[in-house]
Amino acid sequence: MEMVPSEENQFVPKEIQNAAEEPRVLCIIQDITSAKTVNERLTLNLPASTTLSKLYEDVAHKAGYLKGTFALAWGNTPDMTPLDHHSEMSLSESAFEPGGKRNFLQLTDKDGEQPQIVSDESGTADSSGLDDSTQERFIGPLPRDGSVGCSGDYSSPSYSYSSILTKSETGYVGLVNQAMTCYLNSLLQTLFMTPEFRNALYNWEFEESEEDPVTSIPYQLQRLFVLLQTSRKRAIETTDVTRSFGWDSSEAWQQHDIQELCRVMFDALEQKWKQTEQADLINQLYQGKLKDYVRCLECGYESWRIDTYLDIPLVIRPFGSSQAYGSVEEALQAFIQPETLDGPNQYFCERCKKKCDARKGLRFLHFPYLLTLQLKRFDFDYTTMHRIKLNDRMTFPEELDMSPFIDVEDEKSPQTESCTDSGAENEGSCHSDQMSNDFSTDDCVDEGICLDSTTSSERILKPKSLLTFELFSIMVHSGSAAGGHYYACIKSFSDGQWYSFNDQHVSKITQDDIRKTYGGSSGSRGYYSSAFASSTNAYMLIYRLKDPSRNAKCLSVEDFPEHIKNLVQKEKEFEEQEKRQREIERNTCKIKLFCMHPAKMMMESKLEVHKDKTLKEATEMAYKLMELEGVVPLDCCRLVKYDEFHEYLERSYEGEEDTPMGLLLGGVKSSYMFDLLLETRQPDQVFQPYKPGEVMVKVHVVDLKNETIATPVSVRAYLNQTVTEFKQLISQATGLSAETMRVVLERCYNDLRLLYVPNKTLKAEGFFRSNKVFVESSSSADHQVAFTDSLLWKLLDRHGNTIRLLVLLPDQSPGTLANRTLCQKVGGDSDVAFDGSKVNQQSVEAILEESTEKLKNLSLQQQHQGSSTSDSQKSSDASDFEHIESPSQEADSSSSICVPADNRELENRIRATAASSGGASSDPDNQFACEERSDSEVNNDRSTSSVDSDILSSSHSSDTLCNADSGPIQLANGLDSHSITSSRRSKAHEGKKETWDTAEEDSGTDSEFDDNGKSKAEAQYLYFRAEPSSQDDSPGRDAQKCLVVHVDKRITLAAFKLNLEPYVGVTSTQFKVFRVYVNNQEFESVRLNETLSSFSDDNKITIRLGRALKKGEYRVKVYQLLVNEPEPCKFLVDTVFAKGMTVRQSKEELLPLLKEQCKLDLSIDRVRLRKKTWKNPATVFLDYHVYEEDISISSNWEVFLEVLSEPEKMKSTSQLAVLTRRWNPATMTLGPFQEVILESSSVEELKEKLSEISNIPLENLDFAKGRGTFPCDISVLEIHQDLDWNPKVSTLKVWPLYICDDGAVVFYRDSTEDPMELTEEERNELMKKESSRLLKTGHRVSYSPRKEKALKIYLDGGPAKDWGLD
Repeated sequence: MEMVPSEENQFVPKEIQNAAEEPRVLCIIQDITSAKTVNERLTLNLPASTTLSKLYEDVAHKAGYLKGTFALAWGNTPDMTPLDHHSEMSLSESAFEPGGKRNFLQLTDKDGEQPQIVSDESGTADSSGLDDSTQERFIGPLPRDGSVGCSGDYSSPSYSYSSILTKSETGYVGLVNQAMTCYLNSLLQTLFMTPEFRNALYNWEFEESEEDPVTSIPYQLQRLFVLLQTSRKRAIETTDVTRSFGWDSSEAWQQHDIQELCRVMFDALEQKWKQTEQADLINQLYQGKLKDYVRCLECGYESWRIDTYLDIPLVIRPFGSSQAYGSVEEALQAFIQPETLDGPNQYFCERCKKKCDARKGLRFLHFPYLLTLQLKRFDFDYTTMHRIKLNDRMTFPEELDMSPFIDVEDEKSPQTESCTDSGAENEGSCHSDQMSNDFSTDDCVDEGICLDSTTSSERILKPKSLLTFELFSIMVHSGSAAGGHYYACIKSFSDGQWYSFNDQHVSKITQDDIRKTYGGSSGSRGYYSSAFASSTNAYMLIYRLKDPSRNAKCLSVEDFPEHIKNLVQKEKEFEEQEKRQREIERNTCKIKLFCMHPAKMMMESKLEVHKDKTLKEATEMAYKLMELEGVVPLDCCRLVKYDEFHEYLERSYEGEEDTPMGLLLGGVKSSYMFDLLLETRQPDQVFQPYKPGEVMVKVHVVDLKNETIATPVSVRAYLNQTVTEFKQLISQATGLSAETMRVVLERCYNDLRLLYVPNKTLKAEGFFRSNKVFVESSSSADHQVAFTDSLLWKLLDRHGNTIRLLVLLPDQSPGTLANRTLCQKVGGDSDVAFDGSKVNQQSVEAILEESTEKLKNLSLQQQHQGSSTSDSQKSSDASDFEHIESPSQEADSSSSICVPADNRELENRIRATAASSGGASSDPDNQFACEERSDSEVNNDRSTSSVDSDILSSSHSSDTLCNADSGPIQLANGLDSHSITSSRRSKAHEGKKETWDTAEEDSGTDSEFDDNGKSKAEAQYLYFRAEPSSQDDSPGRDAQKCLVVHVDKRITLAAFKLNLEPYVGVTSTQFKVFRVYVNNQEFESVRLNETLSSFSDDNKITIRLGRALKKGEYRVKVYQLLVNEPEPCKFLVDTVFAKGMTVRQSKEELLPLLKEQCKLDLSIDRVRLRKKTWKNPATVFLDYHVYEEDISISSNWEVFLEVLSEPEKMKSTSQLAVLTRRWNPATMTLGPFQEVILESSSVEELKEKLSEISNIPLENLDFAKGRGTFPCDISVLEIHQDLDWNPKVSTLKVWPLYICDDGAVVFYRDSTEDPMELTEEERNELMKKESSRLLKTGHRVSYSPRKEKALKIYLDGGPAKDWGLD
């Protein structure tokens, strides 16, 4: 028999195939329904014609499951959608691969329920009483021989369970962890497994007329317990319970203490149960009593009070001790151990009327029925000022005898008896857990003693069995004091079995697992044993009194009260409805749907259709979803297969209107590799069939004469077609001549390929699913030129590299946008006089008329380099779904302007004429009087006169200089190819922050002129066109202050600034360009020889007036250093430093600026400049230092300016300036900073200088280097022990000091000065002050690593929003 290797490399039989037999399919199935079966594999070798239904039968037979109780899904894909177990499709038709290839499947549970084995006729076990055979039954295929058994195997060094059993085995349901609600889940499972609490909760009846069920905590707990007992799910949600607490989703991310939750929840339940039978339930079950007493040792007088408790906090390790208590009994004994008050702590005795030695302690008077012990594992280490967790070992018994800890006194004198009465007035002073019924009638049934006249001998004779408690719940914490995970180990009272309730997982555990929760290390490790202690240990223990008369069992379903039976039925119906809904979801195809809506352009939605719905029904659903009713008839719509990424129509479904969508889409999947498009047509049109294998081509017709590119026409072709056949196809679609046709394929950005080989196939040319081509068919001489030199290539190249920018002009610009536009018609209705305006106007007009002939000769060049209307009009077609109205479509023919850069000579002449006349630029009074200038004065600006508008508009570049209404509006209803490429480039740049023009990379050495003084912008002309912005282009901005600029992104920043000169109103050296990022941050662009290649469509630019940098200049930010101020770094001014300038020269230029802008009148000899490294002061710059030679300088540089109290002492670079600060332990204070100038790096010299300024003897002086950024703040509670005092080094330049530069911080102290003695209250108060101080300065407070949110349960359904706290 032939063998086939399985996934574990074990061999399984395979039938020998004959050549005549049909292909067979090898299926390898992994059963993931249980931890026991997850490593098992079932192997089936079936004929390829086997149906899916038969596959399910064979798997069920081999696994021993009932068919229909499990699901099969593909195991090698993320899609876990199960295969249809009713389907009659063969394996070969269902994507199974025959021929010996392995098909991996996973066997999963169905609808959250475990598979049923054939012999299991009773279903799952009842949660209230589990049959042993059911618990031990193995579900799934038996283990192979030699496999290791699971039970009892706990070999992992960390705390783990041998197996995670399923609900059907344990009979219990888990709870879903919302995020960090493990503490809640552990407590809820403990309460659920407490029969007395569960039964009492069931006996409470909810009155819907009195309270909203959503906010009723008892009702939501009742629902949760019902589901835990009756649900067939593996785990259920707790969101309804937390919602009743008034919590929102953020609370799920807060981890709290489980003991704190227990207290808060019990308080909330008591409030909700007032005036009901359950009003005193918590007290009856959980409340005990103890006596807090003080007894005088001289006269025996005792003062006491009665306190109540819900839990007993047991100390793990006594304060100040390194040895932990070894057991709960030892900790309980320590809890009641009295302490002696003597010496300064003597007690004032009311009877003796003086201070006497006394004994103070606690005595248990009464133990509750349910005894809760909290092991105080979380503590605070005052040495490190950190919260810590104590992982020491503490054992606890399964049965705890509490009789040794009850109030039994060996001696009780008459004086003590009488003074008990005298101290009765103190009963009202108990802590917050004391209830008003301390002496209520429930004392008569207490297991402890009552507060009556019972004699000591009677108490001793009380039966010991009445004080024996049985452990049934251990709440375990795994982790540290900063956070961790809770789970519960709970014993079932029905069968005595221990279970682990770990969120949604419920599993059996053994006594070995219980012992692992003691904590401590496993094995002897000697002195370092605590370092290896397990972080998983018991935190809360709950015992139940062993009393057959009171011990209850959980109510079974048959014994439920009537209102609980109704609730069970209601939840069952809801679960069935949920199950049906899940079944519908499982059979629903969810796919992206697109539609080119005639009115709303491209729309996107999600189509959810049942797999059995036909294509016709799905089309009707999509028709309504896309809101086409009343717009397009239904019979003019159809669904087609669509690839949105490539904008490719893959195929249409002719004749398949009655085919189910499940078959058309390839089954129900979590995601599809394609989309659907709801295609529409006009009533007189016919749908074109789309066949698989076709490619879609968008054809853009290019008009060389008008330099326009038309909206695309869609053409479908085959990859095996030749270029000649493709041209014929285009000719039929566009009407162009195929003989003179040139076809250019744009394969990707800036990759243009001319298709010139007639017999080459489209596939060989690089065509793919979706393609874009440009076609031109004219008889011009442009055909004869090489393609890269042709006008067609230049037009397409310019078209692909042009971007659209929004430029915000400065508010203080000398003139509005109207003053800076050309083409304004001259009006004679203005009476405003302007000196020289007529002279200047005539001069400009003369220059323009003189240059008319030159303009005509340059028209062809302008045609290449001017603007194409299509570049500014952003409309839309089926391939790109944007629609941006052209800002110039409605404008007058003279409302748009452009200054061609190749008319630089003409512009310079206009500028020279304007400068020589008495124009606006020479009149400071009228420089900003924009609104008062007449129309005739508009021509005084550095722009072309409107007189020439007729000449220019008659040229070939009419769209370059103005957009006339009479002219054709190209691409009015389409989307040109530039907008397609540019919109994609925009998407590619989204979220990608460019940094080429920020401080990191900018070079201040760039200027607008080269070494010969020639403008860099004159080297090469690249396309530039500006027009006034519309409100659509710049929402929220003044349209008169914003330009829309269409520019070739290969233009340099220098040339870009020169082109902006006419609109800003000043030369390019007098304004700065700032790039605006998504978060509205602005960075100056100063690298003038860089291009705009990092910009994309609709990027924003802000122009600000101010001198631009010249060659060798750097912009510098100056901050004032204030070493003894709370905020030591204060910004002063922006200034400019130049290469070759000395530090003293820069100070001479800086001081007048500081006086003018900051009102600082400083002397040049009393200020210093020093290096700024983030917030740290560093190297002191000396007056003779030269920038770039002695001091490295960069763009957007930052320096500190420090005001000195005396003339500068730093004279040489060999000196070292250190900032020192004295620490005074006796007063817990830090002194001010003082600077020390060292001549060398000697530690001895530093100590001598510190001794000089502090008068501390040299032998008593300690010092340490500060940590972190300046001012190296540290808490006064930490500084004495946290810093590395007196390092054993002789020089400052070695570890651990590393003081090699100016500005280091050194703390020093007197070693003979002892720290201040602080009480606990003083320490806490100082801790709060230090936390507040350090948080304000932005420094880390190490002893408070995280701020915890208080745990609250809101009885009114939610917290009142306090907006003042936000």
